Amino acid sequence: MAKKSQARTWFLVHSWLALPVWFFLLIICVTGTLATVSQEIIWLANPDVRANKPSDEAQRLTHGQIIEAIDQSAPEVMVRSIRRPDEGHFALNVQVTYPDGSSPTLYVNPYTGAIQGMSPQFDFRQFTRALHGWWLVPFTNGFSWGWYLVSFMGLPMLVSLVTGLVVYKRFWKGFLKPKLRFNQGSRIFWGDFHRLSGIWSIWFIAVISVTGTWFLVQAVLFDNQISISTEGVPPVIARDVVPLAASADAVPRIGLDQAVAIASERIPGLDVSSVALPSYAYGHISISGRGNYPLMFQSVEINPYNGEVDAVRLLSDRSGLEFVTESMRPLHTGDFGGLWVKLIWFVFGLILSMMVLSGLLIWSKRTAKATSALIHKRKPARTTASRLEQTPVNPS
Repeated sequence: MAKKSQARTWFLVHSWLALPVWFFLLIICVTGTLATVSQEIIWLANPDVRANKPSDEAQRLTHGQIIEAIDQSAPEVMVRSIRRPDEGHFALNVQVTYPDGSSPTLYVNPYTGAIQGMSPQFDFRQFTRALHGWWLVPFTNGFSWGWYLVSFMGLPMLVSLVTGLVVYKRFWKGFLKPKLRFNQGSRIFWGDFHRLSGIWSIWFIAVISVTGTWFLVQAVLFDNQISISTEGVPPVIARDVVPLAASADAVPRIGLDQAVAIASERIPGLDVSSVALPSYAYGHISISGRGNYPLMFQSVEINPYNGEVDAVRLLSDRSGLEFVTESMRPLHTGDFGGLWVKLIWFVFGLILSMMVLSGLLIWSKRTAKATSALIHKRKPARTTASRLEQTPVNPS
């Protein structure tokens, strides 16, 4: 009996030590849910990031027209890149360089070209993603230990999903006859809620756990200098192709709208979302965007002097392994199909967070009850023993 009681004590100590893990997983789920819609939260809080139409008939400006508008309002800046968010109600993100060397990102109205504001170096979106992804632990030499700690949680989540499906026989009945009892105590309610939310979130838990585990593998591969990429060396314009001129302004270059037209012709159906201008004389105009498969980007490298296409990165250029691994991040964040996909990820992120919370409540109540029972069980035993010691022995 003493050995059984001692084993029970160690089991309870083990259970209480799991409390930080529960809270850690809960915080990961909550911050990940917030990160999914962090850009939309910024849109609600900051008018500068909104793409307000001056009129109902207003049309979006082309990339070339955007640069012309910026040159007129801020001639001292040099445009480095233009990025268009997936949702049309967001302003353009234009990275520029000022004469003092600073390189901020400006919010530019896509209908008027007006500079509406400047993005902070570390905004709410970056904060929530950094807190969720690596707990704000800085990257020094490779991936931070925070990244490893967070991504490792994908493994127990995946194991919990598999074991949950094994434990709850005929779980599919929860889709046809959902059971959530409100009037039979908190333990019954949270137990029903835990099972029901788990059943309805099977697909989401599978996506998050598998992609989270991949982030762990990705860090291990990177930190050990192991690459699975087939992209090759980035192209560089040959020296004899670069034209010579008396000044940089006199160098003949193709227009940005012409470059976008060349890229769209080379990749039919390309939805251009990012245009990067060359940062040095031998660099290309890099144009990228999504196509028929929204989880991955395709890109074109165009010579800015003669308009020749020097490199193309298509979906078909990826290996089977790359096709899977490059789909992991957008699947994890829900950042691939606009606002409605983000809202779906947000709702199921809330359900997953509540499922973890319900599991925490069930576990803590059960553990606290078992601990209380063990304490009360030992107390009478000690009292009886002390009474026997105090009872005088009859010499007769």
